[in-house]
Amino acid sequence: MIKYGRLILLAALLQACSAQRVVPDNAIDDSWTTKQLEDRRWRAADELDQDYLKLASESKLPHQLASVKVVGSSTDEAIQSLAVKIHLIEQAEHSLDLAYYIYTPDLSGDAILGALCEAVKRGVDVRIMVDSLGSLSMEHGDLKGLIECAKKAGFVKARNGEVTNNRARVQAVVFNALTQSGSNANRRSHDKLLVVDGAYPEKAWIMTGGRNISLHYYGLDHHGEPDPNAFKDLEVLIRPEPDADRKSSPAQLTEYYYSVLFSKPGNKKLSTVFPYTERMQISLDSLAELKASAAFANAYLSVASYLQQGFSPSTTRFAHELDNLNATDLVKHYSTNKKANANSISGILARTAYGDNDLKSIRVVSPYLFLQSDLFKDEGVLEKDLNTTLAWLEKDPERKIEIITNSVLTSDNFFTQAVIDMHTVPSMLMSKEMVELWLESDLAKHEQNPDFIASKEWQALVNHPRIFFYQLGRADAAALGGETYYGKLHAKFIVVDNFAFVGTTNLDFRSLLYNNEVGFFFEGSGIVNRLNQEFDLLKSQSSRWGSDEWLEMRNKVREQGGMKGYTSDSQRGIYKTLDKTGLKYQF
Repeated sequence: MIKYGRLILLAALLQACSAQRVVPDNAIDDSWTTKQLEDRRWRAADELDQDYLKLASESKLPHQLASVKVVGSSTDEAIQSLAVKIHLIEQAEHSLDLAYYIYTPDLSGDAILGALCEAVKRGVDVRIMVDSLGSLSMEHGDLKGLIECAKKAGFVKARNGEVTNNRARVQAVVFNALTQSGSNANRRSHDKLLVVDGAYPEKAWIMTGGRNISLHYYGLDHHGEPDPNAFKDLEVLIRPEPDADRKSSPAQLTEYYYSVLFSKPGNKKLSTVFPYTERMQISLDSLAELKASAAFANAYLSVASYLQQGFSPSTTRFAHELDNLNATDLVKHYSTNKKANANSISGILARTAYGDNDLKSIRVVSPYLFLQSDLFKDEGVLEKDLNTTLAWLEKDPERKIEIITNSVLTSDNFFTQAVIDMHTVPSMLMSKEMVELWLESDLAKHEQNPDFIASKEWQALVNHPRIFFYQLGRADAAALGGETYYGKLHAKFIVVDNFAFVGTTNLDFRSLLYNNEVGFFFEGSGIVNRLNQEFDLLKSQSSRWGSDEWLEMRNKVREQGGMKGYTSDSQRGIYKTLDKTGLKYQF
């Protein structure tokens, strides 16, 4: 049996060797390309000569010029997003970097792997990273199928287009792999990132935002037909300036960041012993199947023109939460930990919003939203009961805040929804006495009490002139017997007067404390105006928290029953349990 196993192993190795391409006669030895590929190589923990996560947090990142386009939240743009990803992968000339929290081997995920397979065959160096929990798998056979493609890898091109003697690779990594020593399953890579030709500014692209790799995010079902229940999400496309160099290119900076995250201790580099030819072929077949879908084909045919219009000049600033991956005493020392990261998304937002400035308006879109001020209690930073949002509003009577989040109808996480409806919103709109009443389990005392709803205090908070909470969905939803599809909110962006942020962070405790997140801050009227358009579109599909239509929607969800009905009816008990046990900091 042992001898038979060795023969199989030998046969597999011989097959791999025979599949390797011969170096072309015209290939050149290009030192710049060789160094670039060495910089992109995955490194084990014992090869790292310093703590690069700490270094990336301590080094304040520069502002860089770029052209930016928003890929919006409609179903059509969700399909367009997938078409753009496939197109950019197919047009890549030198390198591709992908990092996704959720990578699902469905029609979308396999089609992307098929495009990546073709890319490495023509000489594009590929790195891909998925999160160990978000993309939970015992084998990651889909990624091993991609590794199989590297047996027929082409040769990487130099900057001038000449073929070099450097063979392209597929490096596939699982972030904080559960089987690796030094990994921490509670620290996750929540990144959604595609970088194309990152070290070549004139050819580079960045795509980031809320969309993972799964059909739910791209407006298609498993047959490639339009799905009206797709997540309402949003991304940005970023192109460096045509004359950018390596220091001024956001794409090069993003590739450096990717390399740091890619080789974090605790990650696992995947490898294969036996062939995964069949799995590789599934991905290639899926790419052909996706392109045969009429809905996708229409979007795919328009990609070239789509990428030539709608861009606006912007000053960009790259930001992340790498500090979360190293920090200790996360809840107790939250603000201290954030100060250690000069590029923290939440830190930059807090310093901007609560600093000495004349900002007038904040607009937030996030599927989950918890009060960050709950964490500002270490080392006497803030008084225990100080609500930083209200404190910000009180500094200027012209200030206002608008927030769009999920409802009990559209949320995919009833724990976080309970925190929003029973803590986040009440803390901003209600008196302490009213909050106590609101948390009573008997709905006849508040939500289903006509006198309570008609009271001056309730009407005052519902019609607050400077605090506006909206939740996606209305009582006419198809899920409630109506005709309108609202999907689920998954977009994450913020507009503050004349600047904005788009990224992966949900502004919940998990994003603030445990996950690494990524995104960009932008300054520029074009992108700010475009994001304001998206905000208004989502607002038109939402109900204002506390309004009659919001109450009607909640009552219909309860009447419908099922898990959503039960958890909507039990929100107060769920929140109290999360608060008492401290589990709310895990969501």
